[in-house]
Amino acid sequence: MDIPSIIGGGVVGVIAGYVVCVVLAQARGTSLVGTARRDAAQILTDAERESATRAKEARTLAKELEIDLRAKLEQEGREQRKEISAIERRMISKEEILDKRAITLDKTTADLNGQERDLVQREKRHEKEMAKVAALVDEQTQKLEQISGLTADQARRDLFINLENEVKRDCALQLKRTEDELKEQAEKKARWIIGEAIGRCASDHVAETTVSVVQLPSDEMKGRIIGREGRNIRALENATGINVIIDDTPEAVILSGFDPIRRQVARITLERLIQDGRIHPARIEEMVEKINEEMTETIKERGDAACLEADVHGLHPEILRLMGRLSFRTSYGQNVLQHSIEVCHLSGIIAAELGVNIQEARRAGFIHDMGKALTHEVEGSHAILGHDIAKRHGESEIICNAIGAHHNEMPMNSVVSVIVQAADAMSASRPGARSETMQNYIKRLEQLEEIAHEFNGVEKAYAIQAGREVRLVVQPNRVNDAEAASMAREVAKRIESEMTYPGQIRVTVVRETRAVEMAK
Repeated sequence: MDIPSIIGGGVVGVIAGYVVCVVLAQARGTSLVGTARRDAAQILTDAERESATRAKEARTLAKELEIDLRAKLEQEGREQRKEISAIERRMISKEEILDKRAITLDKTTADLNGQERDLVQREKRHEKEMAKVAALVDEQTQKLEQISGLTADQARRDLFINLENEVKRDCALQLKRTEDELKEQAEKKARWIIGEAIGRCASDHVAETTVSVVQLPSDEMKGRIIGREGRNIRALENATGINVIIDDTPEAVILSGFDPIRRQVARITLERLIQDGRIHPARIEEMVEKINEEMTETIKERGDAACLEADVHGLHPEILRLMGRLSFRTSYGQNVLQHSIEVCHLSGIIAAELGVNIQEARRAGFIHDMGKALTHEVEGSHAILGHDIAKRHGESEIICNAIGAHHNEMPMNSVVSVIVQAADAMSASRPGARSETMQNYIKRLEQLEEIAHEFNGVEKAYAIQAGREVRLVVQPNRVNDAEAASMAREVAKRIESEMTYPGQIRVTVVRETRAVEMAK
């Protein structure tokens, strides 16, 4: 409570007492005047007493506030003095550190100056010694020339001729031994390569291209799909030609079959039957027939869309149908239709660079794998099947040969065949094109750089061009030109003996010159 409010309260009390006296005098008349006056006097006395009390309290409160304010000001002053003292101490400490650093720097500068003088003196002594050595070498060279009767250039030339003859003879012997070993191991190696390829293809074929999974809303749906005594599942298998596997897998049915079109028809049929809810043999046959009609139209649309994307026109309708079927076919996880479009683009680019007919190269690259659409129905290689189909539907001999020869199953008779084969290999082997090669590709890059770093003198190693070349940057003071050439051969041998890779890997050692060897 502040002082003005206390004083105001006292004044209000006095006025109130006076008003009460007036009111009582008027109300009760003359007889009550004495009583009213006494009451008014009492009220006035009380008001004065209360006013004095409140004034006293106000003075006390003012003194307390003054004391608190002084204490706070003193506390703030002490804190500020402490902060100033701390800042002064830090400044003094920093000044001492700077002084020490300046002294250390002066000492270091003096030491460096002394070392520099020592180096200059050593360099002068070294130059004098080198001059003496050069003089001695010249003297010894002159004596050797007098004794042998040959100049230094003649001796060097004779030595190089002898070394060249020995190297040629050793190389010829080594080549002969290598050819004999290769002839002995050729059949064994070929069998191993074929077995490895079959094993890899079989694994990926089963894992990626022969199974589809249909999700069910609940496990109760499995009983409805099987039907009474298995009539529903038999009707679905007979109508589609796909095996329906119902096992302990929760809320899922597996469709197994080699034909991707039939497997797609079976999958869509089963999904629509589950949505419809009516599952019985007649309904299954009706739905399969309807889905087959829709699939025929879908295949045609996808074939037309692929032709537009590849910018290849004028193909026979049967070829368009086969290309549309390829959209449901995969090879090592790579969609065959997308692969065909990519080969088309790559073939066009290569043909443009070589000055070959671009349209023929693009057309052959686009339809080179169309035989894969029939490999589940017709015996034979997809390249030969594609060759026969293209020839039957009026394609030129150059295009037919490019299709049939892109896996070396028939002789190549044009540059277009070579271009399509190269584009097919590029599309299939590039990183990320096939799901099973990405991890091997990354490991190959890491292994190439690890092998390179194991050689002495290698400063940096880089695997470039998608792992088809490894470059070694060597330290010129540790590896000379002759050692660089030898290092390139040794790295190539290590790569050949320790790694498995497609094609060739170029090994380039970079110093002042470059020594290149090919790991074949």
